[in-house]
Amino acid sequence: MTPVARWTGPAVLLALWQGLALAGGGWLLAGPSEVAGWLWSNPGLTTRAVAVTLANAAWGFVLGNGAAIGLAVIAALWPRAQNLVAGLALVVFCLPLIATGPILRVLMGPGEGPQIVLAALAVYYTTLIPMLAGLRAIPSAWLDLVQSYGRGRWAELVHVRARASLPYLLAGLQISAPAAILGAMVGEFTGAERGLGVLTIRFTRDLDIPALWSVAVVAAGLSIAVYAAIGWAGRRVLPGAPPVILAPPRLIRGSPARRLADTALLAAAALTLWWAGIELLGLNPFFAKRPPDVAAAFFGSPGTRAALLDAAAKTLALAVPGYLAGLALGAGLAVLLSLRPGLAGLMVPLAVALRSIPIVTTAPLIVLLLGRGAAGTVTLVALMVFFPTFVACQQGLRQAPGPILDLFRSHASGPWRQMLHVRIPAMLPALFASARMSVPAAILAATVAEWLATGRGLGNLMALSASVSDYTMLWLAMVAVTLISAMIYGGIAWAERRVLSVMAPEQVRP
Repeated sequence: MTPVARWTGPAVLLALWQGLALAGGGWLLAGPSEVAGWLWSNPGLTTRAVAVTLANAAWGFVLGNGAAIGLAVIAALWPRAQNLVAGLALVVFCLPLIATGPILRVLMGPGEGPQIVLAALAVYYTTLIPMLAGLRAIPSAWLDLVQSYGRGRWAELVHVRARASLPYLLAGLQISAPAAILGAMVGEFTGAERGLGVLTIRFTRDLDIPALWSVAVVAAGLSIAVYAAIGWAGRRVLPGAPPVILAPPRLIRGSPARRLADTALLAAAALTLWWAGIELLGLNPFFAKRPPDVAAAFFGSPGTRAALLDAAAKTLALAVPGYLAGLALGAGLAVLLSLRPGLAGLMVPLAVALRSIPIVTTAPLIVLLLGRGAAGTVTLVALMVFFPTFVACQQGLRQAPGPILDLFRSHASGPWRQMLHVRIPAMLPALFASARMSVPAAILAATVAEWLATGRGLGNLMALSASVSDYTMLWLAMVAVTLISAMIYGGIAWAERRVLSVMAPEQVRP
């Protein structure tokens, strides 16, 4: 890409942004000139807030991604533990940040601990799922060769699987960069004294539109810088062309009884860790609810049950359409840019900017623009899902083997046929990985929109429960969010097994 083409896209976006701001009269959108003026007038305030938020996000980024790599290694070395590892990781990731934030603040008190933990919780799963897909993206003949030399799974991991997983690890790290900053800012919403999240609360309360958009632009700039740095480093360490996976591996399908037993084991492990954690930490029963307390509140109080189910239905009705729209937009844009690379200079900066601006900053403004009905929440959910899908699918399209593409070109097959028969099948593992990792993100986006703007659904219910210290309802809402995410995740996994067993059978090899 030429320097002119590289800067044309950002210049067009800035001009469009300024035009929209002028057309709106500055009521909902501050233009680049206003943002630049505010930042010029408040350098000290901005610098101090950036330093705090960036430090917390960096610690969370390192800890969360380190945990993801460790869990992926465990799953690769002990395949029978993969369902349990992935399931427990999903349960933890499904815990809504707007509910876990206040709980962490009570447990950890003042300081930077909650912000770091929330940043880590926001990123580890978005790296774990691509890593699990990457560790399986290898020809079965390579594994057979390792085994023929009498080597075990550790040798497979070090010499074969680790190298195959690098492109997927890169995608996970790029996706997690904006998520770490979002997690740190949500942590600052729960009672921190400094940081970009604290400024967001202040400027939202004051309806200071230029200041609010300045904070959003700073957060987006940090995310874009980290995203670009990870991409630059990845291009220098990634191996050459991906392998041609021709020989389908031996598939070992679990029986329904085995899958049911795995599900029961996961549920038992989650409940045991929940109960044991509360007992070991000696938490106050008024604040920390055990599984029997939550079950008694749900089954023993018709009013509580009705309120919870009504809120869950409202959240689900908006989260699912936004989730599907985000998947379609992300995959569609990745395919479009693969066919028309010249559009990348315009579309990629826009895609990164849309995801990099923290949802806690833009949710009230988008809802004001689109209304408090379904359109605002669906749009926010779609934006949250769009970016990880786009990044993952871009990496997946690049996994199309060069020799196969050369074969198609030798038969005069055009770009559309190559896309349909080679690139999209190569993209499917990444698409399904992004679909699984985006399930909790979709629920998170819906609940954040409900919490900050719409005043309905599980997000509003959790915010109200926390404000009046109704911790029983807060824990019930957290369980509901987890169960909803797990059910949607299970449906995606069911479809994934059936599609990939035909299109990418190495992904379902144990």
